[in-house]
Amino acid sequence: MEAAGSGGAAAGIALHDFSGRLGEQRVHFHAMRLRDSLFLWVGAAPALASLAVAMCSPRDSVPVAASLLGDPSDTTSACLAQRLASKTKKQIFVSYNLQNTDSSFTLLIENRIKEEMMAFPEKF
Repeated sequence: MEAAGSGGAAAGIALHDFSGRLGEQRVHFHAMRLRDSLFLWVGAAPALASLAVAMCSPRDSVPVAASLLGDPSDTTSACLAQRLASKTKKQIFVSYNLQNTDSSFTLLIENRIKEEMMAFPEKF
């Protein structure tokens, strides 16, 4: 698995790119840490087919999520955003751009992101 950090704290934005082979597929990740939120792109090729946002709510233990772009019946981006918002307590934007939406594969994706968060907390 490879990691490539790029970007300092210019205007409170930090960029972090990393990739890994999950199963038979090479997956690329792009994280952009903003002041109080995180944008995370996951894919194998340049595309922005879906986008969802999730954030914690003081009224509910489960973060609120909404699909902003793409097929509303595909909840992969929203579910991943919810789980990451719960972990980070930040507003999370997720764009999941892979054909494989199997729950075991998305768990591998989530675990890879969490590994990177543990290794480079300042980037998230």
